[in-house]
Amino acid sequence: MPWHFIARSMRGHPVRPPDSGISRRKSIWERIHLDPWLLGLLLVLMGGGLVVLYSASGQSLDSVIAQGVRFCLALTVMVIIAQFSPSTFLRWAPLGYGIGVAMLLAVDLVGDVGMGAKRWLEIPGVIRFQPSEMMKLAAPIMVAAYLSRCELPPRLRDIIVCGVIIGVPVVLTAIQPDLGTSLLVASAALIVVLLAGLSWRLIGFIAVLGAAGVPVLWMNMHNYQRQRVLTFLNPESDPLGSGWNIIQSTTAIGSGGIWGKGWLQGTQSQLEFLPERHTDFIIAVLGEEFGLVGMLVLLCLYLLIVSRGLWMASSAQDTFGRLVAGSIILTFFIYVFVNMGMVSGILPVVGVPLPLVSYGGTSSVTLLAGFGILMSIHAHRRLLSR
Repeated sequence: MPWHFIARSMRGHPVRPPDSGISRRKSIWERIHLDPWLLGLLLVLMGGGLVVLYSASGQSLDSVIAQGVRFCLALTVMVIIAQFSPSTFLRWAPLGYGIGVAMLLAVDLVGDVGMGAKRWLEIPGVIRFQPSEMMKLAAPIMVAAYLSRCELPPRLRDIIVCGVIIGVPVVLTAIQPDLGTSLLVASAALIVVLLAGLSWRLIGFIAVLGAAGVPVLWMNMHNYQRQRVLTFLNPESDPLGSGWNIIQSTTAIGSGGIWGKGWLQGTQSQLEFLPERHTDFIIAVLGEEFGLVGMLVLLCLYLLIVSRGLWMASSAQDTFGRLVAGSIILTFFIYVFVNMGMVSGILPVVGVPLPLVSYGGTSSVTLLAGFGILMSIHAHRRLLSR
């Protein structure tokens, strides 16, 4: 005990022991189970996304307002989800997975058709959404829930069970057809298996099986999906047709130079040469108007979000929490990588939006719901005894 506490005790004054750190009052962020650093980065990203969207949508204030409303809804969902403990997600994982699969089956039966694909369910006058987006969370959580009850690293039997869990929603999504989302669902769930400590021998075996299955996948792809792959290999083969998107997006990014042409001053986007400029190809608008500097700022922002998320995942205190948290943040990284890759021409076009920048409601809600789970896992971690 420090000398001033001894002196006060000798003079008859009550002694208040020094704060050990255990009894300190919780901050407002701890009480609402949110991480201020991650939340701040997400808000900056969404704010910047609205600025770019205003230009990409042809200076449509209605689109910006609609996106802002979606962001508010997504943030509300994130805050609500963060209040639940990880044990709740573990307990309800089978039900959530089952509901997601049931909705995917419902899409096949009574789904709403849009742009040549049956991907949406609609409650007239209430909401229109893609059930496949839900499976980006439900599938990895279900795999993590299963593996958390198994001996790790997983044995071949456990991997086969995980393969079935992953395969059902992936197949149901792919036949809509929605190859991009099905690959993202598969990636999110496979990350969980990898984080569980899969041996390199099994990874090699699975890779060989995957390579052997490529011809089967090619034969079962739709004609437009095959064309996307061929266009990726040689976009100049059909510059006015299937290669138009890639050629225009790379032209827009390249024409921005280092500093860009200025906000609302892009020619490829404002003159409508760039297709899907407010959704999948919105980063081409940013590259043209804000140049290399703007692209690097966006990349740094994504890198900070991923870094913060990985740190939070590493601090999880149980297997389920680590697997789910790691899957959520690494899947977020995959979204960014795939979108930037397809717009710049290093990956085939698969219809993946740029996270929290592209126009869209269901994807924003799904992403922030995932961050809500991540914050819940971080906030509810157990204190280790010293």
